Amino acid sequence: MQLYDRTLGEFLEFHALNTPDQEFIVYPDRDLRFTYKTFNERVDRMAKGLLYTGVKKGDKVGVWAKNVPDWLTFMFATAKIGAVLVTINTNYKLAELEYITENADLHTLCIVNGYRDSDYVQMVNELVPELKTSERGSLNSAKFPKLKNVVYIGQEKHRGMYNTQELMLLGEHLGNNDLEHIKSTVSCHDVVNMQYTSGTTGFPKGVMLTHYNILNNGHTVGECMDYKPEDRLLTCVPLFHCFGCVLAVCAVLSHGATLVMLEDFDPLRVLASVQKEKCTALYGVPTMFIAELNHPMFDMFDLSTLRTGIMAGAPCPIETMNEVMEKMNMRDVIIVYGLTEASPGITATRVFDAPEVRATTVGKALPFVDVKIVDPGTGETCAPGVQGEICCKGYNVMKGYYKMDEATERVIDKDGWLHSGDLGIVDEHGYYKITGRIKDMIIRGGENIYPREIENFLYGIPEIETVEISGVPSPRYGEQVGAFVKLKEGAQLKEEDVQEYCRGKIARYKIPKYVFFVEEYPMTASGKIQKYKLKELSLELLEKQGIQPV
Repeated sequence: MQLYDRTLGEFLEFHALNTPDQEFIVYPDRDLRFTYKTFNERVDRMAKGLLYTGVKKGDKVGVWAKNVPDWLTFMFATAKIGAVLVTINTNYKLAELEYITENADLHTLCIVNGYRDSDYVQMVNELVPELKTSERGSLNSAKFPKLKNVVYIGQEKHRGMYNTQELMLLGEHLGNNDLEHIKSTVSCHDVVNMQYTSGTTGFPKGVMLTHYNILNNGHTVGECMDYKPEDRLLTCVPLFHCFGCVLAVCAVLSHGATLVMLEDFDPLRVLASVQKEKCTALYGVPTMFIAELNHPMFDMFDLSTLRTGIMAGAPCPIETMNEVMEKMNMRDVIIVYGLTEASPGITATRVFDAPEVRATTVGKALPFVDVKIVDPGTGETCAPGVQGEICCKGYNVMKGYYKMDEATERVIDKDGWLHSGDLGIVDEHGYYKITGRIKDMIIRGGENIYPREIENFLYGIPEIETVEISGVPSPRYGEQVGAFVKLKEGAQLKEEDVQEYCRGKIARYKIPKYVFFVEEYPMTASGKIQKYKLKELSLELLEKQGIQPV
């Protein structure tokens, strides 16, 4: 295995030249298919269109869209001309869009009509009222002086905005030599992608990632799954997140394989698309796999072509891992652990690892990545089996947070180690386990309690589908343990049933003081459960029940 010094554009052109007729991107629900050659041609037209509208090397181009086909066109077009793709969370609202537009110094913003209950066109017009009176390409915004273009991804026309078809037509005014010249100035060590962390504490930070970061991370993770050109990956995770645009797109690209895309997650369409396209790999967070397994039509679909995939983004219940391997035929499914600042993969299980290893650990360090566990207080390296903070060092570490040097220095130390904020242990064989977040740790009357430990224990209750443990503010103890339980369909359980299950089996201070039965959890757009919101939810639920926290 090796690290590649290629750019995204160079990898795409390599496959367009050597395997031109291989399918690269497929949208099964609309039977839209791009080979490597046809997609590369579309990317070149888009790249020239961006150049024609004034996008230069280093300029920031934001994409605010679900997984529509031209999301990927913009990803590769910006990469070819040295611009920086800024991925924007589809769940963002007006205030968050305003923050990103200003903080990222967006030059061009590309949007779809909207997502769920959000009208993107209306929000952008509210944020940039000058659009209504501006000719395309002549935007002069008082609030965002660096914003020069807004592009509508689609055929509709909106005042002051280009649409994608117009952009590509404008690109025809430029010769191929103009594009070739700018491509020759792009290095694999240039920033290609900027992703904003979820901002669970403080303001979101723009993580600067290079071609070298994300291509090599995608490639090494693909190697862990033994990817070949004949593999077909069903991608239903958001492209704005590293899970989508790195672990999916870059893993597939670097192996010359095929992406089968869905615009948004829907368990029925996932199952139907796997069958229709004979997919060999499937990605998702645990809640996605649970939704697929529990779908009433699950047994109607042929999933026999599945072989591998990734479950990531949140701790995986052991029962879910076993069901995915057995019922979905994903014998080679792996776990990947990481964070956006690490491009994102740090550790991964391998296809040859025993099922129990893949169900209970996050594997070993990825190739070319150094990983260690350190004492958060002293910085000393911990012995095997001793809990501490997970840190990594290598090609995958971000360039830094955009315009936030102090924040960068807080997470990347003077020796180049990235501090994850995650707690974990490593065994004598080099396998890592995640035991929680430093900030998620519950401190009850001076006792440190790690949610993951209690969650794994409670999964022994057959009626529980999913459970999340969070601290509940307590005037007496600082925090109490709260369990947020989602029951399996038709199952019944009482608060005292959960507490009784724990008695005599785990320490008294770890037994949930409160048990809340919920239908859903507060989630990020990428499918992660927002633990910090569970604290707020606990107080709301206690107030509804007329209970004072103790």
